Amino acid sequence: MDKPKFFEKSRDVITPSLSEALMPRSARIPREVLVGSIHGLFLRGGCGPSTICPPVETFCVNSLGCKVNQYEANQARQQLERLGLRPVGLDGAPDLVVVQTCCVTGTAAAKSRQLLRRARRINPAAHIVITGCLPAIDSGELPPLGANMTAITDPDRATATLSAIVQSDPSPLVHRPSSIAPAGDSRFNTEPTQAPATTSRFAGHTRAFLKVQDGCDGWCAYCIVPRTRPRLSSKPVDEVLAEARALVAAGHKEIVVSGVFLGAYGRDTVKRCNWTDRSTDRLAELLNRLAEVDGLARIRLSSLEPGDITESLADCLCSHPNIMPHLHLSLQSGSDRILKRMRRQYTGGQYLDVVAMLKSRLDRPAITTDIIVGFPGETDEDFDQTISLVQAVGFSRVHVFPFSPRQGTAAAQMSDPIDPAIIRHRSQTLRRLAADLAQAFREQFIGETAEVLIESQTSRVAAFREAKGWFDPALAFGKDRHPDAIRNTTYEIRNTNDERRTTYTASGRTQRYFTALIEDHPTPIPKGAIRKVQLTANRPTHATARIS
Repeated sequence: MDKPKFFEKSRDVITPSLSEALMPRSARIPREVLVGSIHGLFLRGGCGPSTICPPVETFCVNSLGCKVNQYEANQARQQLERLGLRPVGLDGAPDLVVVQTCCVTGTAAAKSRQLLRRARRINPAAHIVITGCLPAIDSGELPPLGANMTAITDPDRATATLSAIVQSDPSPLVHRPSSIAPAGDSRFNTEPTQAPATTSRFAGHTRAFLKVQDGCDGWCAYCIVPRTRPRLSSKPVDEVLAEARALVAAGHKEIVVSGVFLGAYGRDTVKRCNWTDRSTDRLAELLNRLAEVDGLARIRLSSLEPGDITESLADCLCSHPNIMPHLHLSLQSGSDRILKRMRRQYTGGQYLDVVAMLKSRLDRPAITTDIIVGFPGETDEDFDQTISLVQAVGFSRVHVFPFSPRQGTAAAQMSDPIDPAIIRHRSQTLRRLAADLAQAFREQFIGETAEVLIESQTSRVAAFREAKGWFDPALAFGKDRHPDAIRNTTYEIRNTNDERRTTYTASGRTQRYFTALIEDHPTPIPKGAIRKVQLTANRPTHATARIS
């Protein structure tokens, strides 16, 4: 069959697959490849005619963005380990670099490009695989593919495509959904994708992410995600349970159930008005099963919307103590007018009703949220409505996002942008309020018992002197750490015995997600352990605690 004119034939030796890289160099043969820039195809750079392709022994996977991206990066990491490659850090000049990109904002896309440049600078001979959301959109932000670079343009097929790269099988690579097409476009490719491999551990993480849902067709005015992940899919319950058991067996005590639009688990659209069967809450059914997995101490949910909180889901949260009393409910704005412009599926009043229902059924739940400040057309009155709603809810944490137009979204075309100076001022106002609310939320738990999942630990060695029951607190604890009541006090020390003592400081998350700091503990506290603590004091960013 004749090839399109925008393709040209090349007899160059292209970057070898991993299996080829392990062969003797003399066994490799040049292969004919198609190189070109046709929109919508898998693109692959190659070695030039005089370039010797290096063997592949080490790899590095870097991820930017959300929990779904981190999950998929972990899939790639485990896959390459199963193929016998050795993981190293990026500074270790790996032979293969996988960059899981993010493009939800222009800043995220810029960071993705910076990471690609850094990887190329550290090891110019490395094969770089670009995956995630950035290659999936035709925004012009992806840098030109150089030698030894591969772009996977369909995130849904990233695992299958990475396997094809490794095995040098191009058959599934020339594929991409028409992700820029609007819903209902007949050109939209709805071909089922190959199910990705599951994960069995999250090395270096105390909490494991478990992606159960992918895709969004909601087309919120500010969001690029429907262009990058337009097809909805949900992982079958049995596969979710099997993966959860594997993660527990690997030592993870907490699993974060994640998805691009988690509330649409088991649905073929995120638009609730198009749901034909509303009598069944499939997310609640999944969580009821997941909560029964032996050894799973904690379940946490990623972002939800108010419409996702049904009576069935509330019943589920109340029935299982290992589902944490913490819900991240996206708000974005407290103004109904702005919510409508954003194309959100709720009003401020509906949001408050859901929060009131949760507070009536759960013991002081932590409600966290995201808010966009300075969306086009946002007036002072709109912002005041957001402030009032934030105060009414009493959020335990607020992520404040100053609006920046994202190329390819409806909001980027709106004609009434807000002055950047006003956006900065409003953002500062909201952040100050959020900090006050977070501290007020923690205050109600001071003096109570909580459980902390240890995420990090440090140690310090201090001199300790004893003599007839007296000690020098400045030496024992350091000049700035002994109690104020004995600060700058000098004791007469006789018959002293010098001793070096190590104390440990650990930090982690409570059930309600705020950080607790355990200071000067006499013995190590293993990372990933859950410890019962007494919350002792409230600091600006965390609570202090001692082990009960």
